[in-house]
Amino acid sequence: MGGVSHIVVDWGTSSFRLWALDAGGAVLAERRSAQGLAASGAEGFETVLESHLAALDIPDGVPVMMCGMVGSRAGWVEAAYVATPAGLDGLTEQAAHVPSARRLIRILPGIAQRGAAGADVMRGEETQLLPLLRDGFAGTACLPGTHSKWVRVEEGAVAGFATFLTGELFHLLRSASVVAPAVEGAAPVDPASADFATGVDDGLAAPELLGRDLFRLRAGWLLDGASPEATLARLSGLLIGAELAGAARIAGTGPVALIASGAAAALYGTALKRAGFAAVTLHDAEACVRAGLHAAALRAFRLERISA
Repeated sequence: MGGVSHIVVDWGTSSFRLWALDAGGAVLAERRSAQGLAASGAEGFETVLESHLAALDIPDGVPVMMCGMVGSRAGWVEAAYVATPAGLDGLTEQAAHVPSARRLIRILPGIAQRGAAGADVMRGEETQLLPLLRDGFAGTACLPGTHSKWVRVEEGAVAGFATFLTGELFHLLRSASVVAPAVEGAAPVDPASADFATGVDDGLAAPELLGRDLFRLRAGWLLDGASPEATLARLSGLLIGAELAGAARIAGTGPVALIASGAAAALYGTALKRAGFAAVTLHDAEACVRAGLHAAALRAFRLERISA
């Protein structure tokens, strides 16, 4: 494939996303698969990567910048955490080297929070913040996901952050709890649903009653014949509402940069407005991670060519 400057990869627990970029960051080709950490560990990380590059006819020598769980202890090569306050511009210089005879490969590090602020870690989300720095971003960012992150950025650095298990709880409750039969076969949650709004409001108003309200989802299905769609929407609203109640205690209800894509963007956008956050600006999560990896690749591989 001609015109390719470098490859960027977001390699997570359950997914693999690769983009071939030109020097300006334009996407020339992409590959996606479910070859996350577990599957790739069994097949061999380099085997998985090179199979996708071969499918795109990418020659040897084209460098690769990666982020995500591929740099965890259970990944290809561990990219050690950088401690808060963590300067986002400095992450590139601390990227881990991956031994390869075919090309330069680097993995961006995650960020760790220790001490009085409470132990916490992120890996991959920090890359999504890099493009915002070009616009001088400072303030609070919300990054929904399996493990939602609320990040405070000050003077180009991650000053602190908090993780909420919202996405994972939603999956566990809908698939492996007493609530599961009540939501079986439900369609995806509609952000405009009145049941979602009610759930958000209840989660915001009384997050300490979340356990009670979750069980009442089952009771409403058993006793009142609540539909799977209504129950699932209320489940989603309760969990997101409780998350936002906690986030408001930590970060207040000032302006928020919402870094999200797809359904999560719509659901959190609706919930943040109901929660009274002052202003919400939406940034596409996939575009952000790709742009962050592009910026890191330009910096890292340019420095290496100069020093070679």
